[in-house]
Amino acid sequence: MRLRILLLAAVACAISVPPLPGAAAETAKPVKIGMITTLSGAGAALGIDIRDGFKLAVDSQGGKLGGVPVELTVVDDGQDVEAAKQIATRMLKQDDVDVITGIVWSNLAMAVVPTVTRAGKVYVSANAGPSALAGKGCHENYFNVAYQNDNQHEAMGQYVTDRGFRRVYLLAPNYPEVDYAAEIANLRAAKPDAVFFFLPGGMGVNFVKQYAQAGLAREIPLFGPGFSFDEDILKATGDAALGVANTSQWAWDLDNPANAAFVAAFRQAYGRTPTLYASQGYDAAQLIGSAIKAVNGHVGDTDAFRAALRRADFASVRGPFRFGPNQHPIQNIYVREVVRSGDLITNRLAGTVFTDHQDAYAAECRMER
Repeated sequence: MRLRILLLAAVACAISVPPLPGAAAETAKPVKIGMITTLSGAGAALGIDIRDGFKLAVDSQGGKLGGVPVELTVVDDGQDVEAAKQIATRMLKQDDVDVITGIVWSNLAMAVVPTVTRAGKVYVSANAGPSALAGKGCHENYFNVAYQNDNQHEAMGQYVTDRGFRRVYLLAPNYPEVDYAAEIANLRAAKPDAVFFFLPGGMGVNFVKQYAQAGLAREIPLFGPGFSFDEDILKATGDAALGVANTSQWAWDLDNPANAAFVAAFRQAYGRTPTLYASQGYDAAQLIGSAIKAVNGHVGDTDAFRAALRRADFASVRGPFRFGPNQHPIQNIYVREVVRSGDLITNRLAGTVFTDHQDAYAAECRMER
């Protein structure tokens, strides 16, 4: 009996000793992260880059974020709203994930994010930033580490205005469209000072090529958001995109240590230059990791985890970054120019349009904390 008492006392003493720094993180259970993104179909390149950027951050830390092991589950939504909703429900109810991220498209985000936040879980957007979620539909469990959807367009509007263009022709998607002969004829007849378009993916490739083939590139300057001139897009457009200015919160040649390390690591891991989407996936992982570290892996303490996410205590590849009151970025927006570098068509950083820019919907957010 005496021996038993001594053993219990020894155990009690051991329990009362304060843990060494970092010990809580080392003993915390793995953090479960669910990634719903587009890995098939026409928009697959965007989701693949978000996934690869996120995985690079995890892999470079030995399968951990913030010093805590991570269980990452990646599921293809096929760019389908119902599929995305079903995946989210399964992740919440069966997989018991702690955080969800990865959705590319705003219509999918609008269907999934409220389900996640109502379930008391955190959603970190690595891309989609619809105005409804930035404004009146903001939520304490929703964070966007990429942008509010309007940001790049706002910046290009400012850039074009600063350049002295007054009559600008605007072109937006009619998603099934692949032939822009009618649009090109209309804009030629309109005789604008400049053309601004947002046509993501293959639509943008088709338009840029047809615009150049029509001889308009020499007559009317073409401008667009970074979505339409990312590195993977430029491989397809080739010389047709040379000289085009586009706006983005990130560029592969931004001169800061975090970005230089990211670009080098991404090229080594995947054999290609990262895109805007890859940078957002990487930053999403870094943000989550900073919060995991701050709470020593105890992400179940939702109040503390949210507070740590709001601090955004990580070195973003885009440079200066912090969250606004609606938990969307306050950040710089840059202008890039499409240039030839050896055999490659790529973007080159050309300047800064906005410094510490906050989206227009933040004032509509009345977040309860």
